[in-house]
Amino acid sequence: MTMISGPILTPTTQNSKPIQPVTPDVDAILATQAEAYPVFSTKFPEGFEVDGDYIASLPDLQNESEGLINGAGQRIQHVGISNFRLPVRFQSRDSSKLQLEAAVSGTVSLDASKRGINMSRIMRTFYRHAEREFDFAVIEGVLDEYKSDLESFDARIQMKFSYPREVRSLRSGLYGYQYYEVAFELSEIDGVRQRIIHIDYVYSSTCPCSLELSEHARKNRRQLATPHSQRSVARISVVETPGVDKIWIEDLVDLCLRAVPTETQVMVKREDEQAFAELNAANPIFVEDAARLFCEHLRLDSRIGDFRVIASHQESLHSHDAVSILTEGRTFAQSSLDPNLFKTLFHVG
Repeated sequence: MTMISGPILTPTTQNSKPIQPVTPDVDAILATQAEAYPVFSTKFPEGFEVDGDYIASLPDLQNESEGLINGAGQRIQHVGISNFRLPVRFQSRDSSKLQLEAAVSGTVSLDASKRGINMSRIMRTFYRHAEREFDFAVIEGVLDEYKSDLESFDARIQMKFSYPREVRSLRSGLYGYQYYEVAFELSEIDGVRQRIIHIDYVYSSTCPCSLELSEHARKNRRQLATPHSQRSVARISVVETPGVDKIWIEDLVDLCLRAVPTETQVMVKREDEQAFAELNAANPIFVEDAARLFCEHLRLDSRIGDFRVIASHQESLHSHDAVSILTEGRTFAQSSLDPNLFKTLFHVG
């Protein structure tokens, strides 16, 4: 490689004038404006108090005129908050008092002429009812209040929580707490109000085909074989029929147990594990069977109107899951599914 020797040329060694900076002298500009530019305090004003006049002077961009709307001037079906957490009081079917942590989603419709809503009003409305025992009657009061505050036509509230229930082991007589993922949903669309309960029921599913193949190996070849079974989840969603008796969470759990009795266990000794193996052998079930068995028992309860069953058998044989969806009525009928729907059915310890 040829090396070039000699001095490195700069603008001043090329018989040209030194290059002048392109930007102005910032220091000079600041010096001329120092007196006019205010000095801001960087310390939080602990003692500052606001009055009505000051609050009235604050800008409120969400309630500006429609001329400031970005994008299409289109009505929005749902706008609000999601996963707002607060402690809530519940009463169980046997009148026990519970305090649980709930995650709340609250939304309202937004007219095409409005830019936005004051979302903190939804939270403030919930806090006004925080000391009451929550049920659908209380949730309806909350919905009425914030729907009025926000001047909206449609509204929805969903409260998610983990609901404990003491259950007995199969044979040892031990007790432990089973937790059920539950959501209360109240919606009002076009003047029609619906109460909806969602619950996840976790059970064991033994494959009927695998059971038969295992028995064939034992009988014909004296080869020990075990059928495959797996943790499975059914998400049951029911619409409460208006004007009927209340549907308790415990009622839905009992319904699920009658339909598919192989619920996963909390407290287990050896005699319980053996009993669970026998219970699974007595109730082998495909994912199609699960959907239809839940459907059969849901239809028997006059308090339940429309319903949906989503079942996921998280296969121990396959690298994929077996799933089914069964709906009855118009509430849950839909042509498109959330791409991540079945991912939400995994229950981990």
